Amino acid sequence: MSRFIIYSDGEEFPQERIQALEEAMTDFIDGDVPLSVEFVFVDEEEIRRLNRELRKTDKVTDVLSFPSLEDIKGEALYAEDFPYEIDEEGNLMIGSIAVCVKRAEEQAEEYGHSFERELHYLLVHGIMHCLGYDHMTDEEKAEMREKEEYILNKLGITRA
Repeated sequence: MSRFIIYSDGEEFPQERIQALEEAMTDFIDGDVPLSVEFVFVDEEEIRRLNRELRKTDKVTDVLSFPSLEDIKGEALYAEDFPYEIDEEGNLMIGSIAVCVKRAEEQAEEYGHSFERELHYLLVHGIMHCLGYDHMTDEEKAEMREKEEYILNKLGITRA
């Protein structure tokens, strides 16, 4: 089982929550290499800029994922398969996730649950994208949502 290592730049997601999410993700992927992901917390202007420049969509969004690897959905990840993608600490970087904090706050209120729940959901959603999951079809959406809920339940994060 691969360990998860989360790098985060902001106070929005405290170290104890990072450790809890790392532990919740640990048994999610088979493999022999630690997986790392980066969380970046941005304002509306920055997420809109990223969305416009990288996705050609000129609007504010809640989360953007930037996967580093392709075609890894459901696959075991072994260091020998990614000799050039392993960083100096021996981790396999699966991607970066940018979250718009203001949009997360608005959505928490809109959906009637806590900011903590919304933030966790967006981060887990981003991780799933970095692991190759998507929601372009109803079938893909159901599969991705099942994986997200599995991790959120392990964290004790509910819709309430």
